[in-house]
Amino acid sequence: MSRFSLFLRSLLFFLLMTVLTVVWSMACILFAPLPYAKRYYWTSRWNVIVIWMAKVICGIDYQVRGAENFPDAPAIVLCKHQSAWETIFLLPMTPRPLVFVFKKSLTYIPFFGWGIALLRMIPINRSKGRDAFAQVVVQGRKRLADGQWVIMFPEGTRIPVGQTGKYKLGGTRLAVETNTPVIPIAVNAGECWPKNSFIKKPGLVTVSIGKPIAPDGLTSVELMGLVENWIESEMRVLSPHAYAKR
Repeated sequence: MSRFSLFLRSLLFFLLMTVLTVVWSMACILFAPLPYAKRYYWTSRWNVIVIWMAKVICGIDYQVRGAENFPDAPAIVLCKHQSAWETIFLLPMTPRPLVFVFKKSLTYIPFFGWGIALLRMIPINRSKGRDAFAQVVVQGRKRLADGQWVIMFPEGTRIPVGQTGKYKLGGTRLAVETNTPVIPIAVNAGECWPKNSFIKKPGLVTVSIGKPIAPDGLTSVELMGLVENWIESEMRVLSPHAYAKR
């Protein structure tokens, strides 16, 4: 496929996603009075449509491995972060509602931020350090008790394909504090939807879900070591070409 064709497909996708975001954010106002489960469902239809458009327009298909590893119990999801794709995809595909820990400033984004504000997410001010994490523990404990799952990206930001960021301990600290197992997820979405790239490339994204890891008897450092080892080992299975020379 030519570069020009990729550009046209990516442009069409961008324009349609922008229109959808504006329209859906208006619809979300109508969803606000609904019970939370229904509000979550209808709000997350935006995600379903965007993933479908990425498949139909840009040729970004996907497969999920290990879905049977999702427990029917409270859990903390710790996922590899390469792309915006996984942040959109994971919200509607997990068996329980997800709670994202994210920068508070995202709620100020017109239209997009309005939809986020209607869901029980955990916005934080990273500049507050320990106070921010204390808020994550307080809110995270409540969300887990309500039957939701907390999701965090331990590398903190999107990492280019074939690279590894520094794994931060926030997710495993929360797991140890609340005695909640973590679910590691590896995903190679950056190969099709690269960081800071307007051009979307056709291909197959694989989402690989690991078995839950219990925090029993482990420190947050030890637990994160297990999470990082599983994710990074699995990434070499999903994208062997990206690690061949490393």
